[in-house]
Amino acid sequence: MTQLPAFRTIEESGIRFGVYMDHFNKRLRVDHYVGDPYLVIQTTEELAKETNSEKIIIKGKWEDYKIFLEKGYRNEAIIDGYFLGSDGYFFCKYFEPDRASMGHLQVEEDIISSVQHLKRSSQVIMPPADYKIMKVSEKEAEMLSDLYREVFQIYPTPLHDSDYVKKTMEEGTIYYAFLYNHEIISAASAEVNHRFRNAELTDCATKKEHRKFGLMKILLKKLEEDLFQQQIFCSYSIARSLSFGMNAVLHQLGYHYRGRLVKNCYIFDKLEDMNVWVKDLSTYQAAENS
Repeated sequence: MTQLPAFRTIEESGIRFGVYMDHFNKRLRVDHYVGDPYLVIQTTEELAKETNSEKIIIKGKWEDYKIFLEKGYRNEAIIDGYFLGSDGYFFCKYFEPDRASMGHLQVEEDIISSVQHLKRSSQVIMPPADYKIMKVSEKEAEMLSDLYREVFQIYPTPLHDSDYVKKTMEEGTIYYAFLYNHEIISAASAEVNHRFRNAELTDCATKKEHRKFGLMKILLKKLEEDLFQQQIFCSYSIARSLSFGMNAVLHQLGYHYRGRLVKNCYIFDKLEDMNVWVKDLSTYQAAENS
């Protein structure tokens, strides 16, 4: 079973930040920091060595861009408006050479190129009446875990565990799903960061036999509507770089490609590169009515 990342708050020498120690994916992730970026980098790298982590991801701001380059980091992706309207930069550093290289670079580039030639359209066709869309509550957590258990044998977070799903709901994650014959057959979520007014659309899964109806596009639009009502305008998603279908859905919904996270996490049986897509939901209503 996927191991839940441990979280530690570092507060010393005028710096303060939280770090996710993701042992399953052999990486550390810092989503926000306060204080001297040099000291934040030094402290995070010391922790990476202690935990045998292969990769560090620090989400930084434009004003610290040169400092991260100076310290050997590379900017792999950008999220427009991540920090209350200011852009967020994924600064990454590797401690294992093989982890730093893309194994399917040309294929991934071809997929992005093909996707970006598709016509953008947020229009959806509703599936047959037997498919019922719903906002998932804690009482459906077990059904939701059943779906993720069937679709993903290995996944970056422990969604196979219904208790973990309930915990994410308590922390503000929103789930929408389609029911068919009284079971959840497709679902997606939005992990909401209320502090910085952003949300990640994630945990997208549909059972194979139900993928012909475009259910995921409908679910993502429902999540966008929910986020817009909460005045969460920075919406982003991280999709498998080898998945034409998921990248195509995001492009068609008006998301913009903003980079690729190299060997970012385990999905199925291997580390996969992940494409970052971003959308400004502040114009969502106008776009829908145009």
